[in-house]
Amino acid sequence: MATTPPATTRVLLVEDDDLFATSIRVYMQAQGIEVEVETRGDLAVDRILSSRPDAVVLDCMLPGKDGFEVCREVRMRYTGPIMLLTARDQDIDQMLGLGLGADAYLVKPATPHVVLAHLRACLRRVQGSTQSAERDPDEIRFGRFFISRATRSVRLGEKDIAFSTAEFDLLWLLASRAGTVLSRDDINGALRHIEHDGLDRSIDMRISRLRKRLGDDAEQPVRIKTVRGQGYLFSRTDWN
Repeated sequence: MATTPPATTRVLLVEDDDLFATSIRVYMQAQGIEVEVETRGDLAVDRILSSRPDAVVLDCMLPGKDGFEVCREVRMRYTGPIMLLTARDQDIDQMLGLGLGADAYLVKPATPHVVLAHLRACLRRVQGSTQSAERDPDEIRFGRFFISRATRSVRLGEKDIAFSTAEFDLLWLLASRAGTVLSRDDINGALRHIEHDGLDRSIDMRISRLRKRLGDDAEQPVRIKTVRGQGYLFSRTDWN
């Protein structure tokens, strides 16, 4: 009986250093991974969204548009792992990249086998999350917090919590992107029916109501955090 060969992993490498990009591509292709290279940040967004690679390896310093901006623009519409590469070993860069939705952050110079090892770890985590989601794609659970899109219900511990339609949609968006900072523009773009008054007060007010119903501290929230100058971050861990 003929067997179906395993699917080839496709990676888009966004890197303008030709020598480094070539070394990564040659090494990964020798390991059975298909690698395409894009050298410009301003072309990377459309390429990621049109080709839908299994993973993206994204340099932070690129011509046309930097990697942080590319990550921010594609994260709401691309669910595969994104690994950032940078020549700067600074905590603020790492925090920014991870806050924008990157799955891993690697400081250059890095050898091809180290890049591949980190990439495979990202793929394993995403595949594990995907398998869990496929078992119940309309439910999310973090500790004592549970939300169901199918029944539009929310439970925290033993308590069922009622939300308006707009509030539930916002809560589901935040929970489904837990661990990722969502800007007000991201939220407005994803939830077209949330009105935008130019000052984003409608979103802020809904966030405030979500926090109140979820027992989050209004002065120092830990479940739905405000990231100054960037947006909101739904926590994966503060639900016990």
